[in-house]
Amino acid sequence: MILDTNALSAFVDGDDLVGDLLRTGTPAAIPVIVLGEFRYGIAQSRHRAQYEDWLSTHLSDFEILEITAQTAVVYAELRVALRRQGRPIPANDAWIAALGVQHGLPVLSRDEHFDVVAGLERRGW
Repeated sequence: MILDTNALSAFVDGDDLVGDLLRTGTPAAIPVIVLGEFRYGIAQSRHRAQYEDWLSTHLSDFEILEITAQTAVVYAELRVALRRQGRPIPANDAWIAALGVQHGLPVLSRDEHFDVVAGLERRGW
């Protein structure tokens, strides 16, 4: 399962529902895009030290999904298809969706715009 930024934030903040979903045995992955967004957010947080400590302690528990040349192909196809449907999604979320499609993993997110991506399953909480 791939976490989007909101799911990662909720998990780090102790959201029980997200924690329960991640304990289902499905491997959890964090796209490098999400990691960048999360680090950007914590750089501005008054709880920065706490979040950085969490990252240094727990980040190794997750697979980090990198962008590859194959991801770029999936990303481009996905964005073209969504634009043609008149249903574009934010660029960073398109990268997250492309990684989900590429790896055959669902995305844990509250953002319903992931639902319009062909071949991608979104799981909410």
